[in-house]
Amino acid sequence: MHRRTLLGATAALAAPQARAQPQAVDLLLVLAIDISRSISESDARLQREGYRAAITDPQVVAAIKGGPIGAVALAYVEWAAYDRQQLLLPWTRIANAAQATAWSAALSEQPISSVSWTSLSGALRFSRETLAAAPFEGTRRVIDVSGDGVNNNGPLAEPERDRLVEDGVVINGLPIINERPRYGSASGADLVPYYQRAVAGGPGHFVIVAESFDTFATAVKRKLIQEIA
Repeated sequence: MHRRTLLGATAALAAPQARAQPQAVDLLLVLAIDISRSISESDARLQREGYRAAITDPQVVAAIKGGPIGAVALAYVEWAAYDRQQLLLPWTRIANAAQATAWSAALSEQPISSVSWTSLSGALRFSRETLAAAPFEGTRRVIDVSGDGVNNNGPLAEPERDRLVEDGVVINGLPIINERPRYGSASGADLVPYYQRAVAGGPGHFVIVAESFDTFATAVKRKLIQEIA
């Protein structure tokens, strides 16, 4: 009798642990977006609209649903100086068009701001911490970094990139050629090689160039399909 009671108590203790297991997704994806002062408010809005349009695009939704699990989890981060990052939208599981639309609507409601300096090392560090805090279990972990300038604040980006790669994280780059350059932006001749050399890394990593903020949405869509698929 005592043995049956003990086994029952053990099962009761194990049940909450089983329920606490995180939901599985095909991909944990941190979207890390540059909001430094080199990006104007109108360009920052184009970035936002690019992500909103891309995540609700039928081809992107089909890619999400076509995975083994049929779901991804997104975290939307904005970054500038080494000590300036914000998790604008927390981890959200997306498995269908309705959830993608809800995520897009939530992003549209967030205020737009800009902060001085560009720290890709800070963006990668914060993205690493964001991945570590994810409430979902991802088959793959990816950080998608977009911006129009090179690291000009805080430590170098390469050591943080290397730390992530050693931990099995893939970093993809989306350098933006700023046709309306401001302080902190970089020319395409400098920016693209920098992202290839110092930012992107991990198995199968890639860099997709947005030739302007106006074409950003097209580049984001291509990138998301490639990352999810």
